Amino acid sequence: MEGCKEAATPISNSCNLELDEKGIVVDNSKYRGIIRSLLYLTASRPDIMFVVCLCARFQANPKESHMKSFKRILKYLRGTTNVGLWYPKGDSLSLIGYSNSDYAGCRPDRKRTSGTCHLLGSALVSWHSKKQACVALSTTEAEYIATGSCYAQIL
Repeated sequence: MEGCKEAATPISNSCNLELDEKGIVVDNSKYRGIIRSLLYLTASRPDIMFVVCLCARFQANPKESHMKSFKRILKYLRGTTNVGLWYPKGDSLSLIGYSNSDYAGCRPDRKRTSGTCHLLGSALVSWHSKKQACVALSTTEAEYIATGSCYAQIL
């Protein structure tokens, strides 16, 4: 990866990670090792959490197309070595929560992914991204469920 072109985002907008039945099989242990390493890195780089968890969904039967997503993450990390969490001293202590939901975003099962983040002042203190067990029937319902999840995390 030395000398590679940097990526502006950890995943492209047109990327559709799906079960790839006809793809070239890759080594499970190598794939899981990359997932472990990237999950460890998410403690200080929450910006890659979503895409790492998305790739982890395919660890039972990884293909070459899924490995390309890892390469994109590594290219993104190479271009953002100066990005990290910052906790400034003397900031206000107001608690703020944000939530978002992707209505039917996972193509194989049409389930949505929702995420929340919580800030104490301007410092990120928790975040969470999860593929939901139920299928929302509308965008409004998906956002409503995500908002409830956000408030549950705060409480």
